[in-house]
Amino acid sequence: MDDYLRAALLGLIQALTEFLPVSSSGHLVIAAELLGDEVNALTFDVGLHLGTTAAVLAYFARDWALIAVSASRDLRAHGIRLARWRWRSRLGLLLAIGSLPAVAVGAVLQLTVEDGLRDPLVVGLALIAGAAAMWALDAYGESRGGLRGINGRRAFVIGVAQAAALVPGVSRSAATISAARGFHITRYAAARFSFLLSAPIVIGASGVLLLEALRGAEEVAWGPMLLGATVAAVAGMFVIRGLLRFVRRRSLRVFVWYRLALGAAVLAGVWAGAF
Repeated sequence: MDDYLRAALLGLIQALTEFLPVSSSGHLVIAAELLGDEVNALTFDVGLHLGTTAAVLAYFARDWALIAVSASRDLRAHGIRLARWRWRSRLGLLLAIGSLPAVAVGAVLQLTVEDGLRDPLVVGLALIAGAAAMWALDAYGESRGGLRGINGRRAFVIGVAQAAALVPGVSRSAATISAARGFHITRYAAARFSFLLSAPIVIGASGVLLLEALRGAEEVAWGPMLLGATVAAVAGMFVIRGLLRFVRRRSLRVFVWYRLALGAAVLAGVWAGAF
């Protein structure tokens, strides 16, 4: 397949699966089996991560600006007396707390965990297990609180769930939204916090991959990389907007059924020797 066509296709897959609770890494593992191992090349990895990074930063640009301004003012006025900080300042702190587990696990174990588990069997099992957890937490979790219902302890637990998404097939957004639902946070607030929480991780992953590409022996195909990034960024913003609108009115059941069906299909393919 032509590199540009592959980059555009993978950019679209990345945008859809990074933000929907269906696992981007799991879909890319399956894509690698169907399209060839080139989909895991640094050129494509860098482009796809840069695209989703741009989507998160652009869509929530106003939120990031307000958090930064509020935190800087409260830090000057109140120092570390957090009880006096305004809500947006505390939200920035909660995002930092929630990012710690994934940063720690990713820095120590990313190569051994993620690369070692890039296997269709693992993806199929993780898709099904994640669907069961998401169904239970979403169906039986009451919707009693918005973003203000998330405190430091809850943010850290949600961050631990995000770290579990290093396993392909788990899904970062599914894990974080489900964890928030377990604390009775509304679906809309859970999805919004999940997207905001993704920013430090995708920025870090993009930076690491870009440095790896520039320092490594692999030649970076800048054209396909930029095309993949552009497609992922533009499509990603539409996906974020669409999911936030969707969860205002509906449950996550459609994603549960999709994960179950895809997981069963992947396991059937493994059993039949297709993967």
